[in-house]
Formats: sequence, C-alpha cells, structure tokens
Amino acid sequence: MSLLRICAFSKCLNRRSLFERCVVQADHCQFCLTIRTGAVRRTSEKPFLLQQRHFSPLIPKTEDGKKRVLGQSQLIDVLEARIQQLQSDILDVQHAKVQFLKAPFSGRGAPSGKGPKKTSREKGDILKSEQTGVKMAIKSQAFKSQPSRWMEKLSQEKKTKQQKQQHLQQKIQKNVGEKPTTKSKTSKGSLMLPGSSHKTISTTEKTVATAKRSRGTMKLSDEIRAAVSSSVAATTTSAAMSRKASKRKGKDSKQQVPSGESVSDAQARAKDLAEVEELERKLKQQVSEWTSTADPERLLENIDRNVCGDVQLGIRSFLEACVFAGDIERANRFLLSQHRVLSRRKLLNIGIYNIMMRVWAKKGTLNQIGRMFILVEEAGLKPDLRSYCAALECMGRNPNCSPRVISRCLSQMEEDSLSVDDMLSQCVFRQDERDMVLRAIHTAQPDYQPISNTTTTHCSSPLVQDFYIQRAEHQYPKLDFCQEELRERFSRQLGMEQACTITIDSVETTKPVTENMAKMRDLLAEQRSEWRKTLLQALKESKMILAGTKSRDYRLNLYPYLCLLDDREYVDVMIQSVSNLPPSGESLKILARDLGNRVYTKYSIRLKGHNQIVEKLGNIYSAYTELLAKDTKEYDVLPREQWYKLETEHSSGPSLQGDETQWPYIVTVELGTYMVDLMVKNLKINSDILNPAYNRKLIPILYHMYTFRSTRQVGFIKPHPILTQMQQEATETKLTFDSYVMPMLCPPVPWISTKFGAYLLTPTKLMRTMDGATQHELLLEKCQNLHAVLDSLNQLGNCAWKINKPLLDIIISIFNDRGSEKLDVPPPLSEAPKVLHFNPHDPTFTAAEKAHMKREAIKAKKKCSEMHSLRMDALYKLSIANHMRDEVFWFPHNMDFRGRTYPCPPYFNHLGSDVTRAVLVFAEGKPLGPKGLDWLKIHLVNLTGLKKRSSLLGRLEYANSIMEDILDSADNPLNGKKWWMNADEPWQALGCCMEIANAVRSPDPTHFISNFPVHQDGSCNGLQHYAALGRDVIGATSVNLVPCDVPQDVYSGVAQQVEEFRVRDAEKGLKIAQVLEGFISRKVVKQTVMTVVYGVTRYGGRLQIEKRLKEIDEFPKEYVWDASHYLVRQVFSGLKEMFKGTREIQDWLTDSARLISKSGRTVEWVTPLGLPIIQPYHRTRNQVLKSTMQDINLQISHDAKERPDTVKQKNAFPPNFIHSLDSTHMMLTALQCYSAGLTFVSVHDCFWTHALTVDTMNKVCREQFVALHSQPILQELSNFLLQKYCSGLPAEVKNKKYLEYRRLMLLLAKVPQTGDFDLQQVKDSTYFFS
Repeated sequence: MSLLRICAFSKCLNRRSLFERCVVQADHCQFCLTIRTGAVRRTSEKPFLLQQRHFSPLIPKTEDGKKRVLGQSQLIDVLEARIQQLQSDILDVQHAKVQFLKAPFSGRGAPSGKGPKKTSREKGDILKSEQTGVKMAIKSQAFKSQPSRWMEKLSQEKKTKQQKQQHLQQKIQKNVGEKPTTKSKTSKGSLMLPGSSHKTISTTEKTVATAKRSRGTMKLSDEIRAAVSSSVAATTTSAAMSRKASKRKGKDSKQQVPSGESVSDAQARAKDLAEVEELERKLKQQVSEWTSTADPERLLENIDRNVCGDVQLGIRSFLEACVFAGDIERANRFLLSQHRVLSRRKLLNIGIYNIMMRVWAKKGTLNQIGRMFILVEEAGLKPDLRSYCAALECMGRNPNCSPRVISRCLSQMEEDSLSVDDMLSQCVFRQDERDMVLRAIHTAQPDYQPISNTTTTHCSSPLVQDFYIQRAEHQYPKLDFCQEELRERFSRQLGMEQACTITIDSVETTKPVTENMAKMRDLLAEQRSEWRKTLLQALKESKMILAGTKSRDYRLNLYPYLCLLDDREYVDVMIQSVSNLPPSGESLKILARDLGNRVYTKYSIRLKGHNQIVEKLGNIYSAYTELLAKDTKEYDVLPREQWYKLETEHSSGPSLQGDETQWPYIVTVELGTYMVDLMVKNLKINSDILNPAYNRKLIPILYHMYTFRSTRQVGFIKPHPILTQMQQEATETKLTFDSYVMPMLCPPVPWISTKFGAYLLTPTKLMRTMDGATQHELLLEKCQNLHAVLDSLNQLGNCAWKINKPLLDIIISIFNDRGSEKLDVPPPLSEAPKVLHFNPHDPTFTAAEKAHMKREAIKAKKKCSEMHSLRMDALYKLSIANHMRDEVFWFPHNMDFRGRTYPCPPYFNHLGSDVTRAVLVFAEGKPLGPKGLDWLKIHLVNLTGLKKRSSLLGRLEYANSIMEDILDSADNPLNGKKWWMNADEPWQALGCCMEIANAVRSPDPTHFISNFPVHQDGSCNGLQHYAALGRDVIGATSVNLVPCDVPQDVYSGVAQQVEEFRVRDAEKGLKIAQVLEGFISRKVVKQTVMTVVYGVTRYGGRLQIEKRLKEIDEFPKEYVWDASHYLVRQVFSGLKEMFKGTREIQDWLTDSARLISKSGRTVEWVTPLGLPIIQPYHRTRNQVLKSTMQDINLQISHDAKERPDTVKQKNAFPPNFIHSLDSTHMMLTALQCYSAGLTFVSVHDCFWTHALTVDTMNKVCREQFVALHSQPILQELSNFLLQKYCSGLPAEVKNKKYLEYRRLMLLLAKVPQTGDFDLQQVKDSTYFFS
C-alpha cells in the first residue's frame, strides 16, 4: 500500500511538470485540458490520472489549488482577448478591470450551470480569440491611442452621478447612496457589453475591494449603503443575467427608478432607506439580548438536526433496536462502518456514539468507552453530559477502578464546561445507571451531595403571572374518589397498557344467535388458529433468511426490528389487522403504517418495562393521588408541580421520562410492508369452505391489487369475498382494540415536559404532527417555559366522565334494529343498495343501457363502502361506551401544531358526533342552584337550532311554552310525539329533555344534582378574534362583541346583504339573480361565511354553496353552477364591506407569509402563552420505498430540507394564526376556571361546564378574551417576524436580494391600523358566548 502511494505521488509530480509545460500554450493542453467558452474541463483521463483518483486522503492534495490558479489564469487570458476584440469592434471602450462574479444558482440550491445563451457571433468571437490572441493584443494597442467619445460620455455620466449623490446628501444629511436597479442598458454606473453574462466591465477600480475589506466591520446600514452606491454595476449585471432576476424584473418594474428621477422621487427613496436603517437599528437592539443568551452550539446542533434529522433518526433507531434485541456485535459493526467513511461520518452526532457508550458502560468495559471517545474526537464532535455519564457509570461498575481515573474524568468535564449537577438533573437514566454514576462520584468525592431543585419557574407571559403568583383564593377541585380507589384504578389501567390490547363485547351481541352465525364463528375460530401457526412458521423462516443474508455492515435492514418482540406478538398484530380490514380493502401504505405503529407501541412499552420504570411509576403515582383524592388535605399546587416535586424526591433509579427514539416514517412503513407481504403470501383458505360444490384448492384470503386514487395508481390490499362473507355472517361478539383507543381508568399522568405525560406507558406526543415531521419537536425542545400550556392540558385531562346509560340503551336499540339516517345512526349493510351485476357483452342491452348500469353499479359499490365505514365507526363508539357504562373514566389531551387541544382516544370522545356527545356526562354532579334549571332550558333551545335571533329571555319563555313536548320526549322518546327528533342535535336534545324532566319532578330543583354539561358557543369565533385584533366597530357589532338586547347573527346579516345585491341585479335583468329569488337563506351562506375567516377560497366557497343549493329540492338543478358562482362573489363582497379591518389584517398576514416563504423559510410565530408554532408546508418530494410486493411512493411534504410551499404557507397563515389565538383564549379560560374550582372542558370554541357554574365560566371567558386582546398581539407578531427573518442575515444575502429584503422588512414593520372599538365592552356582552 505504501508503495502504491509513493508511485501515485511521483506520478502526480510528473503530472504537475507536464501540466506546467502545457500551460505555456494559450489555447489548450493536448493531454488533459481544453479551453472552451471560458471554462476548464477534463477531456481525457490517462492511467496516471486514474491512479490519482485513488490517491490516499492521508496525503494532502496540494495540486488542486495550483490547478485552479492555472486554470483561472488561462481564463483571464481569454477574457482579456475577448475585451480587446470587443474594443476593436466598438472602437472606443477603454480596457478596465475584470471582476469575476459567482454564477447564478438554480432554484434548487445547486449551481444551475445555465447562464444566458450565447449568440452565434459571440461563440465565433471567442473561438477567434483563442486562435489569434497575440494578434488582437497588438491590434488593441493601436486603438488605445485613438480618441474615445464613449469614454467622454462615461466621464460625463460619472460627474452627473457625483452631483446627484451630493444633492441627496444635502437633503437627508447622510451618506445615502443610490438605490440599486435592475436596468442593464441605461444604467449610468455601468456599461453592459453584449454577451458578457458572467463578467462585469467596471469603470471604477476600488469599490469592490473596499467593500470586501470593510464588510466585516461595517454596520448593516453601512453595508446596504455601500452596496447601493458602489456596487450598482455588479448587482445590476448579476440580477439582469440571472433567470430568476429577469423574471422578477417584470414584477418589480414599478419600483425601478429612472435615471432622470425628480427630487420628490429621490426623497421618497431616501425616506425608504432611512426607514430601513431605523428598523435595522431597532432590530439590533432587540436581538442583542437574544443573541447574548443563546447557546450557539445548541443553535448549530438544531440546524444540523434539521438537515440530517431523518438519517440520524434512522441510525439511532437501528442501533437501539439492535441493542434491545441483544445483537451488540451488529450494532458495533454498523457504527464503525458509518464512522470509517467520511461522507457517512458527517451524518453522525454525539447522541449516536452515546448509544454504544451506554452499552459498554453496562458491561463495565472501560477500554471500549475510551475507544468511543477517540471516535468522537475523530468525528470532530465534543462529548456531552450523556457521554461522561456513560464513562462514570462504567467506572462505578468496576470496583477496582482507581479514584484517580474518576477524578481525571471529572476534571475533563469541568474543562468542557459541564457540571455533575447538570448531568444528574438533565440526563435520562435507565435501570440503576444513576446509582452507578453516584457510586463513581463518591469514590473520588466522598462528600458530594447532588443538588435537588424542587422549585419550578413560572410562565413568563403577563397573561398568567397572577395565576401562578397569587394563589391565596384558588380552590383547586378534588375528585370524588378516595386515595385507595385511585390506586386501584391505576393498577387496572397499568395492566391494560402492559397488555397493549383489550378485547370487549360488541353491542351486536344482543342479537339472537342463529345456527348459521354459530357455524361461521366456529369456522373463523378454526381458520384463525391455522393462520397463526402458518404465520408463525413463515415469520421464523423469513427471519432466518434475513439473519443469514450477507449485506454490507453500513446497510440498514429489518432484521433487528423483527427481533424486538416475541414472534407470537407479531403474529397477533397481523391477525388483528386481518379482522379489522374493511370489505372494500385498504391502501397498502396505510395498512403498513398501522402495522408498523403497533409494533413500535409494543416495543416502547416493553422497553419501559426492561428499564425498570413500572415500579417507580407506581410509587410516584401512589403519592400523586394524595393531591386528587377527596379524603386528603387541600394543596395549593398544580398537578404538574406536584408530580415534578415527587419525581425529584424519588430521584434514585430510572428516569420516568424515556429517551427512546421515534422510528422514522419510512422504517415504520417498511416494517409494516414486510408483515403485509407475509400475510398475503401465507394466509390461505379452502375455496370450497362455504360451497362444497366447488373444487377444493387453497386460495389466498388477501389480494394485492392496484387501483386509482385520483390520477395516481396505488397498491391495495383487499380481502377475498369468502372471508368477507364469513365475517359478516358470523357477526362476532368480540372486538379487539389497542389499549390507547380506550379512555383511561385513572387520571392521566400530568404533562411535565414535552416528552412525558398522558398515558402511563403508551408513548404519546405532546404535539400531533404529520408522520415523520420533526421540526415541531425541535422547536418545543428549545422552548424552556411551556407551563401554562401544559397546565391547561392537564386541567382538561383531569375532568372525569361517565356514561348516560338510559340514553345509550335507546341508541343501541335503534342501532341493532335498522338504524336511522335522520338520527345519525348508520343502518346495517343489509339495508345497502344491491349491486347490479350484468354481462357487459350481452347483446340484448344497448350501449347506453350498459353505460347506465355501469354507473349505477359504481354508485351502489360506493354507497356500500360508505355505509360500512359509518356502521363500523358507530359500532366501535357504541361498543366502547357500552364497555365503560359502569365506569368513571378520563380523556388525556394533547394538541395539534397550532395549539388546538384534542382528546387522545381517537374513536370515543366529547369532540365526536351528536351521538357520542349525548352519551357523555360529567362524573361529578353539582346542584342546579337558583339559575341552573333556566340554563338547562336555554341550552335545550340552543340544541334545537331554533330561536337563534331571540334573546335569552325569549328562549327561556319558548322552552317553558313547550314543556309538555319536553316531558313527552323524556318519557316516550320512541313512541311519543318525538319532538326531539326535529332538533339540530337530536340526541343531545333528548338527553337534555331527560335532565330537565328529572329536575322539575324533584322536590327542590335548586338542590337537584345535575351531571349534564351545558355549552356556551362562540358567535363565529374566528371573526370575533379578527374584530378584536383590528378594533373594528362594525365587525365587532356583527359578531356580538358589543352588548345588544338580542344576538346579532352575522350569517343572517350576510344573507340579507346578499339578498339586497340580488334584488338590485334582478332589476337590471340578470337572469341568475331572478332565478335565485326566494332561495337565499342563512343556511345557504353560513358555511362559507364561517370558513372565510379560516382561509377558504372562492373555489371552495362555491363548492360549499353548490352543496347547499342541491339540498333544496325546489331549486332548479340546471342553475346550480351559475347560482353558486354568482352567490360566492356576492358573499365575498358583503364580507369585505362588513369586515374591512378583518380583510386588512388577513391581507397583511397573507402577504407576510408569501414574502417569508419566497425567501426560502417557513413561517413561524409564538402564541401569547409562549407556544412556538411552525407551518410544516414544504414542497413535496417523492421517496420510493422498494419492497418485494411493490415500490411505494412516499410523498413527503414536511421535509425541512425542501423549499417552503409558498401557496400553502400564505393561504394557511391567517387561519392558523387565528386558531392559535382561539386556543390561547381557551387555555386561559381553562386555567382560571380550574383555580376557581370549576369543571371545564372545551370543543375548541365551545366551552362546557355544569349548569350551576355557567355564569362564572361566562365571566371568566370574557375577562380572558379582553386580557388576551389587550396585549399588542399584532405588534408583537411584527417584532418577532422582523427579528426572525430580517436580523442576522449575512451581508451577501442582503446585497444580493436587497429589493426582496427591503420589501419584507417594510411589510413586516407596517402593522395594520386599528379602529376605535373599546374591548371592555366585551365583558358586558351577553351573546359573546351564549
């Protein structure tokens, strides 16, 4: 090997001398180089060059720089010859300095290599210059002595420019230069030669050099000024010749300033520049504190994680899977193979090395730990707290370890600015790791005692400072359970989560069992037993093949992921998926994702058990119940604070907050695809199992086929009709769910950080994201103070629920009968339309009849599929409700990326349909009090959808007038007058009728204990936030921010205004306006008005109106298209007149997002409670996952390495920003209600509480809305966006894209003006929430 290196080095030296000899020739090198159009490229490769390609990286390649210099010198010669030739053509251009500019980049971030096309004359000129360079040099000397009228003109223009600059200096008394323009022919500071795409002929010699020398020390404003006044030519040429800039030239032509500008134009431009300079000055002041406290290493790490996040995630998950499966050798080989190759080593971070350090620490092999530290140093990384933790743990496990070695380790930590206290408080420990670390520390420092920090910092937002500081009058609610009952419930919940699945009775069990049903059930049970054996054998064989496959060590494979669980557990997951597969089939990608997620959930729970977390969790939860139980003392701490205190006191042993890595989306899908492949290939059934007349042969029960979704062809897994028939006829009595689908049997674990909370063991994300998106987690990790957000989620999760059993029984009876579409109870498939089967080759049918029958068959199949989906959804919800009928349960909560909260159980929760909301009531009851019964009656009228324009008193009077119907509905819901069935929300209305009947029949209604939740709904809540932001008086009045005697209905107001427009157009003879007479109602325009504030477009609004018009039987269907087009224009016009301030704010948000995303960055902001939000909309990239079944095309739209999707970013910013505000308002209300002892839950902008406490909740709701909008929300948003997107930019970026930078800065700083609306009026508005 050494000899090969020496030979290669000697040949390299020979090549250098050969190269230097060839450079003497001006045109080309006959061995390896040629000059073509000013570029150096390789034309041939001799054997010595091929050897140099394999040249050892240990010997520095010093020749590369020399080659570049020589190549550039040749290029300069050619360019000089080109200049001289051009001088000979135009006779009067003086030779000047040649400045090299970077070639323009393509939109994808890589050099495009595509400059402007050269003309045929230019190509001929360059060829001529290569052949006759010496002659032209002699010829050019003759022209240098000739008089030059062009140079005289240039001199005159230079004088004019200097005079203009002096004039501007006198005007603004500052050294403000000229604004750069994009003109290429008439610019007075430069002369653009034809064909000079990548070079600039400048008449000034020292401006560029001066700018380069001073760039590092000048202020930002000075850099802008220098770029404007001195580098006009360079900026102009680069912008003019770039493809992007040439497109932008047309858009920005209005902003270009002609050379003969007036004084007023110059003053306006000077004013703009002065404004930009002032903004930059303020920005520097605001950013100085932020940059001084920021950790640059952490910021750099976050940037690195964004770029390489998916790759690092895949490596981490693979290593952890190998370690958990006990395959340490495979993990070590894989890491070393990644480390050996420099290109792969760059993708590794310190966390990946720490995984193997932890393994060697468990084994007590200190020499392996030392080797890992050497690898870390070779990778250019620094050991972190986790690295030193592994080293100390290893030393603690070695009883013979010298205290001197431990002391050296601790000293090295101090040199790296790492402390032992931080290590013990921030590192995540498993099993006895913490005890081993302390043993090692005590060996070197016997008197050391870890510092326990039991105090937590409070949220810095001024909105909640009083909530955390002034607690004297707080009355935190208790649960109606004793401590022992809560501990017993914890044990039951823990057992359910450890089992990962739960099997419950189906509500269809009430049907009588027929002989055929019993036969089908026995057949299915027998077949499933056979399928389990077949799958188990196939899985074992496939694992043996994977284990023996000879693949390179650095290649990832699925084998470790198939060793995480017992083989039978994988089989159980596959059998469960077969049982849940719909008759119409499922997309392969979705089915694979669900399978992979189930395996990950089981693995995560097993990992926590392996790390000995369960016992410690039980001890802490047992102590935590003292805060919640009714038989314990009162506490003045919040659940999060109490849990944090208990965890600090129980510091010994493993950390409850796990550090397991979330599997990458592609790994989850790949593992699931592998399991689906096993199922398709091995699960078979006899073809004659239902009909003995058929020939017996084994046929697959699952088919892999392809179908079209829109214009894309997707893989599909469909069950065989025999299997579908068996399952439908069996009507099985059991349903199996994942444990996280069920409500919790005990109060959830409080969220104490972004990674720990909700379920006991099941992994749960604080923020819901798209599969594979990681940017939200990175933002949350950087955010140190989310206490108000976490506490509000804990408050929502601590609300106990129970089932309204009488109402549930009525719903189940209708469900098991024939369903009812009117009452939103899906009918069984026996009620589905029959699919028409016909022979397409039958000559008795005409082509038109065949086409008609084909359309009808497609409609019938679609209807059957929809009915099955709805039926199964209702079956799941009702079965879960029936299973929990005698239980008290809880819904843990998390949130989406905008901050909107959701219950974690997906099927059965209070955010569901009318049916699921109706069967849920509060577990804790409270007396109605003096006004509770009135609120129940008003709530009932609200549920009917009647009297929306009536006052509260009018609604109450209406309820009293129909008391007979209310009592009849409660007593005879299915056989009486059935008044309740005509309500908008019939099942909730029936439940309210029953509650009112029980209350009025009680001895004293004021003492009647009610569990029924009463709702208070915001009046078009999105427009309420817009009106408050803009202080818009007209808009605020329309959405009930202003006190009124009767509620203002914005939907009716818009409908009335649209009707006025229609009458006007009908009088002018417009046909469609005449057709619409009598059809414009509140219902037609409501959905469009409601969603305009959330970003609906005219196209989407037209579809909404079209759907409403089709529901009107009397409306002529041939005019639906024209009518929807006409109405959507009128609705938007009406809203624009009514909500002028809203439109201005919406436009400002949209334009800001557009410019931000065009600059290549995604839109981010922070809510008033400190929750960071980022819009994860990027350009979609396709990633192909190759498998034995098919290649799956994964469309990834959240990849942070891709450029932002400008359309989605700008369209989504206004609605997402408003959603973040309404979630903030809800969280503030939740916290204040909790401190007042109220039961409170929400469905976004609909707040629920007991009838007794409605007035208190209303007061809190209004006060928090006023407090929220009393903050300078838009101004703070402007400051944040300016700091985020206009500060800290490199000077090169600002100079290169100065126009975009200036436009963005001026736009973000120009906050929309507000009106004169007084926010305090909201406190007295009865119908703000009603």
